[in-house]
Amino acid sequence: PPELRENQGEIEAAEEKRLPRLISELDLRGDLHVHTTATDGTASAREMAEAAIALGYQYVAITDHSHSLTVARGLDEARLAEQGAELRALDAELGGRLRVLRGIEVDILADGTLDLPLEVLAGLDWVVASVHSHFNLTEEQMTARILRALESGVVDCLGHPSGRLLGQRDAYPVDLDQLIRRAADLGVAMELNAFPDRLDLDPLHCRRAKELGVPIAIGTDSHAVWHLSQRQF
Repeated sequence: PPELRENQGEIEAAEEKRLPRLISELDLRGDLHVHTTATDGTASAREMAEAAIALGYQYVAITDHSHSLTVARGLDEARLAEQGAELRALDAELGGRLRVLRGIEVDILADGTLDLPLEVLAGLDWVVASVHSHFNLTEEQMTARILRALESGVVDCLGHPSGRLLGQRDAYPVDLDQLIRRAADLGVAMELNAFPDRLDLDPLHCRRAKELGVPIAIGTDSHAVWHLSQRQF
């Protein structure tokens, strides 16, 4: 497969009969990065949940944006609490057909603090922390910024870790190896944002994360029902 043509020891692994089995779509059990009409998505939580059920998923995390991302109509504390009640009701209504997780994609602010109070984030099922602004920091500044967020104690996953948009925006300067090593210490997952315009983490850093025992959360960053099936990894 193309993923095993990177000159990263594949020939030697084949000779020793230890080539890895690659993950396929049949292995996927859920999506941990999904947006709805509560912010900048085009479908309701119910519609996204029904689409996830159609894909055979066992769980989906609703992770709308936090309020500093005003262009996406991000959630403040009050709206997040209101959404949380709606998601709990939806989860109960689905009767075990799908687990609906209450989450957030919280902005990592320029100084590394998070966009919502820690006690609010601690009450959620799943917290994705992501950079959406101030891309012009130095590598040292960006790395320190993200490390501070990871060390907050409430982050479950670092979203689209390099910030790249293929064909649109280069990755911001950041020491990904340092982030992965710290994530290993903290038990924080790294996201493989599997939507075709991101594919972030890149394959080499996914492999590095695996070597260090860092979980990889495969998610689509879906903003529409049809996005859920566009995963590439």
